[in-house]
Amino acid sequence: MLEDTFAFIIHPITIKKDVARKFPLAAKIFTEPQINFLSRFFPPLYISEVTGIQSAATGKELRGWLLACPFTPPTMMSVPVEVAYNKIVACGKMAEKLGAKMLGLGAYTSVVGDGGKTIADRLDIAVTNGDSYTVTMAVAALREAARVMDIDMRKATVAVVGATGTIGSTCAQMLAGESARLMLVGRRLDALQRVRERCEGRGAQLRVSVNLDDIYDADLILTVTSALDSVIEPRHLKPGVVVCDVARPRDVSWRVAQERDDVLVIEGGMVAVPGANADFHFDFGFPPKKAFACMAETMALALEGRYEDYTIGKDIEITQALEIDEIATRHGFHLAGFRTFEKPVTDEQIARVRQKAADNRKVWKPERA
Repeated sequence: MLEDTFAFIIHPITIKKDVARKFPLAAKIFTEPQINFLSRFFPPLYISEVTGIQSAATGKELRGWLLACPFTPPTMMSVPVEVAYNKIVACGKMAEKLGAKMLGLGAYTSVVGDGGKTIADRLDIAVTNGDSYTVTMAVAALREAARVMDIDMRKATVAVVGATGTIGSTCAQMLAGESARLMLVGRRLDALQRVRERCEGRGAQLRVSVNLDDIYDADLILTVTSALDSVIEPRHLKPGVVVCDVARPRDVSWRVAQERDDVLVIEGGMVAVPGANADFHFDFGFPPKKAFACMAETMALALEGRYEDYTIGKDIEITQALEIDEIATRHGFHLAGFRTFEKPVTDEQIARVRQKAADNRKVWKPERA
């Protein structure tokens, strides 16, 4: 029987911290601007072999590799797109030599250019950017967070920040069928109107806005921009709101963690991977046996034997998101609790947020810009 194999490309996001995971001395010596500059000249890096991933449906084991594209987010977004393509394709060629049959594009490697189409065209192995499963896991995380915070989604106002993006647009369409009111937030009204048209007729009252202050009215917020810096500050959030931050780098400011103990911020889409002995052999910031949803999509497709380009480009159909959700669930992948600012969210913390929100609602006055 032929071996099921995959590779997944990561790159530094929280720059100094992520570089230190592989090169602690370099992270100590160089400043962040120096790392940004030097990252242009490093070749693709082999990070680790992934072992022990095992399908709950078939018992098949999966072999894989983590590879690193050395570009940081500022570098990825500032170099000519062909330079970024060439670096990512070089990572893909390394994956091919290792024996991978499915390649996943992580973080900004899936954002740059045309969402993986050009990368797929230049490689012999199948490619996915992982966004389809990211969509379903983000929505699942928001649903579960609403439940534990005792928010009825059918009566709630939901905001999607970055609604015109690849992930945001599909999340918005799904949430339009699950909420009372849906606010679409982005930078361009014309693009927002196009997303609004795709959301019409699903049940929610729809509103579009280019003013981030308007998310203060939301009970639930899903944010997934491609901004290099945080966009959501403490003043944007009312007591008791849930924010599901799918973006990397994160959209929610560290100030929210420091100043707002009456809101629940979660990272979207942490996934438990199947296999009692699953091991990534590298600390990329998640607990053992946990993965980003985009990683999980890559692994699920390999376990399924779907060695074909899957999620590439800038459009995701809801049917495709639901299909990969079914595939991943069958093989044993599932939502794995909440994290906030790289720390686990406990039941006790949720109870404290709920109590603090109830107290603050009695005296709270919104701070407008």
